[in-house]
Amino acid sequence: MSTQKKIVVCGAGGFIGGHLVADLLRQGQTNIRAVDIKPLGEWFQKSDQVENLTLDLGEKEACEKALEGATIVFNLAADMGGMGFIENNKALCMLTVLINTHLLMAAKKHGVERYFYSSSACVYAADKQVDPTSRR
Repeated sequence: MSTQKKIVVCGAGGFIGGHLVADLLRQGQTNIRAVDIKPLGEWFQKSDQVENLTLDLGEKEACEKALEGATIVFNLAADMGGMGFIENNKALCMLTVLINTHLLMAAKKHGVERYFYSSSACVYAADKQVDPTSRR
């Protein structure tokens, strides 16, 4: 059994989450749980060196399972995508609040020591962030 603190990466099946798991492994971390709603075959990258779970973190019980035994949590999980996805799925994106709320509740319940939350907002270059009505 590993003596390292358990690190949980939520949203590990995505681009950033997959790279985070890979980097943690490169740093020598071995007690990692990777969690995503997507089936394992759809993950951006999957490591067989970690515990991989497919869970819907919008559900409270799934969050409790994901964070059981966790010391450090990286919350990258969200219903999101590019601006087109966000504009066409506003209600779905708002449901991400359930992921955040349930993960925080589970973190408190399980005594998580460190919790990192990353917004799911898209970031665009400054010239793409101007008000389109101001361009006349």
